[in-house]
Amino acid sequence: MTNQRSFKARVRTRMEKTGESYTTARRHLINRAAEPAQESTAASPPAQTEPTAAAPPTAATAQTERIADELIRDRTGRGWAEWFALLDAASAAERTHTQIARHLVTEHEVPGWWAQTITVGYEQARGLRAPGQRRGGGFEASASRTVTVPARRLFEAFADEATRTRWLPDVEVRVRTATAPRSFRADWAGGPTRIVVGIDAVGESKARVSVVHEKLAGAEQAAELKAYWRDRLAALKALLETDGDLR
Repeated sequence: MTNQRSFKARVRTRMEKTGESYTTARRHLINRAAEPAQESTAASPPAQTEPTAAAPPTAATAQTERIADELIRDRTGRGWAEWFALLDAASAAERTHTQIARHLVTEHEVPGWWAQTITVGYEQARGLRAPGQRRGGGFEASASRTVTVPARRLFEAFADEATRTRWLPDVEVRVRTATAPRSFRADWAGGPTRIVVGIDAVGESKARVSVVHEKLAGAEQAAELKAYWRDRLAALKALLETDGDLR
């Protein structure tokens, strides 16, 4: 199947980059599906590697409304209704978010990012979470962008304070952890909210950044911050792609 060949190709690509065995590389890709869902609001990604958000930022919109059925079918081989039927047959509503995403990766060879997308859509459709809400309650906002720079440079745009203030001005950020070049976590504006940033290399000169803003007060704040992060990541992309060294 096309999805299976695509997944195996991703495993081999990771093997080449990391020197890992096939089994180890495959396990890392599968485990990635267990990370928090990235309800992306990406705009105009190269070759549509991520869904394009069409919903207005003032409303919390269901995953199935944000991401067209045709796009899901093109990227995963099935439409929303077909995935929901398969997940119902597997009693997915009784599983955790992590278990559903992992099932899609291991049993249906769905790439991790799309497995997360389908899982969130399914949970919303079955009343297990509201748009903008985490599975266990509470709200979050998220956004992502693909930027034509290496992953390390994208990481430094968050980790280096002088660089960060160029595209994220007037915000107090207290860094909790920063693991180059893959992750960055920080308290936001003195708390109680926080941001979790993940960075994935897409080749040697391109990387994708995903931001999840956690512990929000409700759907209204989530919608506001979703719009905010869409704007800020667009500014980051413009800065990085026009001013490579950022110094």
